[in-house]
Amino acid sequence: MQGSNKISRKLMFSGILVYLFLYIPLIILVVYSFNDSRVNVGWVGFTLKWYKILFNDSQLIHAAINSLIIALISSTVSVILGTLAGVALHKYKVPLLSTLIMIPVAAPELLVGVSLLLFFLLINFTLGMASIILAHTAFCLSFVTISVKTRMHGMDESLIDAARDLGASPARAFFSVLIPTILPGIIAGWLMAFTLSLDDFVITFFTAGVGATTLPLAIYSMLKMGVTPEVNAVSTVIILCTLILTSVAAKLSPQMFK
Repeated sequence: MQGSNKISRKLMFSGILVYLFLYIPLIILVVYSFNDSRVNVGWVGFTLKWYKILFNDSQLIHAAINSLIIALISSTVSVILGTLAGVALHKYKVPLLSTLIMIPVAAPELLVGVSLLLFFLLINFTLGMASIILAHTAFCLSFVTISVKTRMHGMDESLIDAARDLGASPARAFFSVLIPTILPGIIAGWLMAFTLSLDDFVITFFTAGVGATTLPLAIYSMLKMGVTPEVNAVSTVIILCTLILTSVAAKLSPQMFK
């Protein structure tokens, strides 16, 4: 009994160390976004001027608008296709298809970005906002499918049979019974897709064209001049948005995050 308690304490201590390793750099970044010094070598004093500069930067605002447009369109398209794919995979249970849908999740983003770039070049597709949206949709589709498929496992399928027995058409049963039942999984998938698209850098870097600058690409360009408090400020805003959306997704579909 004492041995198991020692193992539990060691595991808890190891877990705390891992979380500290992951989140201490983010906490430092957030704190220094309020530092009253352009050089991040020491704390000088508290200020909000970097956030004022951030919200008056037209280039960053334009990049943020591009990111929002791309994230909204790609997440909406991927949630429609992913919902249909998740329902189909749960119903027909084809192992090969279930494995293939996991490849974009497991594959490195670098590989996904390069392959999509080669595909666009092969079909002579002009790189720009449209190419980024298509790339993000292809990438986020798997996450939505997994979210919906996970939600389907906890569904009482007799509800669909009962609706059909009562005279509902397949379409009526799908939209009136199935969709409301798995709606938390659909919303969680949309939020996850939106967050992934909003934060993505690697895939966007390979598939973006001239004039299609997103917020992560703009931050990367700013980092070439060094890490300034303005970079910390915009990073803090992204962290906050990501945290909120991920928390909502985890609340709606806790099985996906276990």
